[in-house]
Amino acid sequence: MNLPNKLTLARVIMAPLAMIFVLYPIGGEICARIIAATIFLLTAITDMLDGKIARKYNLITNFGKFMDPLADKFMVIGVFVTMCASDMYAHFRPVLTWCTLIVILRELAVTSLRLLVASSEQKIVVPANWLGKVKTVLQIVCIMTLMLEPIVIPFAFDKILILSWLTMALMTIMTIWSGVNYLKAYLGFVNPND
Repeated sequence: MNLPNKLTLARVIMAPLAMIFVLYPIGGEICARIIAATIFLLTAITDMLDGKIARKYNLITNFGKFMDPLADKFMVIGVFVTMCASDMYAHFRPVLTWCTLIVILRELAVTSLRLLVASSEQKIVVPANWLGKVKTVLQIVCIMTLMLEPIVIPFAFDKILILSWLTMALMTIMTIWSGVNYLKAYLGFVNPND
C-alpha cells in the first residue's frame, strides 16, 4: 500500500463525508457549505497528487490503475447526486438533475468503452486526454462554485448566482464534448458480432 494508493483510498473515504454535509446542513447552511467545500477540495487535491506521485516515483500499481478512476467518479458523481437531493441546492435542482444524468451517462459510456478496448486483442489502455482533464477540472470548479457562491457573493444578481449557472453550463458542454471525443476515437472496437 504505497502513498498514491493511500491517497486514492483517502479520497474514497472523504467523498462520503462531503456528501453528508451537502445533504444535511449540520451546524447551519453556511457552516455545512464551507465544510463540504473544504472536504471536497481536499479530495480533489488527492486526485491530482496520487497520479503525479505514482508517475514520478514509478509507484504505478494495478490497484491504483483500477481504484484511481473509480474514486474520481465516486467523488464527482456522489456529490452531484447528493446536491440534487439536498434542499440547499433546490434552486438548481431541475437543471442540475439533467447535468448530473449527463455526467453519469458519459462516465458509464467511457468506462465501458475503456473496458472493451482493454479487453480487445490489442489490449490498449485508453489514457485520459486533455478534454477529459479539462472536463474533470470543470466538474470540480462547478461543484465548488455551487457550494460557495451563495456564501461568497450572497447578494449577486438578486440570488441568480450567475457563476453557478455558468460553470454548470461549461461543465456539461465539456462532459458531452469529451465523451463524444472518446466515442469517436474508440468506437471501432465495438463489434456486435463478438
